[in-house]
Amino acid sequence: MEAREACLRSSIESEDEGHSDGPDESHYMPQNAPRIINTSTGASKLRSWLNKTLKIRMTDGRTLLGVFLCTDRDANIILGSCSEYLPTDPSESNEDPRMLGLVMIPGKHIVSVQIDMNEFTMDYQGSLIESLNYV
Repeated sequence: MEAREACLRSSIESEDEGHSDGPDESHYMPQNAPRIINTSTGASKLRSWLNKTLKIRMTDGRTLLGVFLCTDRDANIILGSCSEYLPTDPSESNEDPRMLGLVMIPGKHIVSVQIDMNEFTMDYQGSLIESLNYV
């Protein structure tokens, strides 16, 4: 952020001198410019899931549990404070999670996503987990 401000300052100073060696200031969005927000149903639902706990099952059998931070149009998901749970083996009772921290999960490896509904305020008695299954 400081580099951008310094770059803008040098651009403005050089324009005052009659020449411009820095980047064109028009490439940056003004701070008071109106922001366009997608108000579709899907975008609103995704926005409501921000900072909520997600449980994601992957194609290799692993389960990741973490805080939903963002996604993109390829269905990649970024989780913060993430823990990894290995597939359960009936012969082993080791269910200790491995702490991963910040992770990016490719959308093509996601089998299912579950949202912890305990974090939502609910007006009715409903299920505690909302599931989304990807094909």
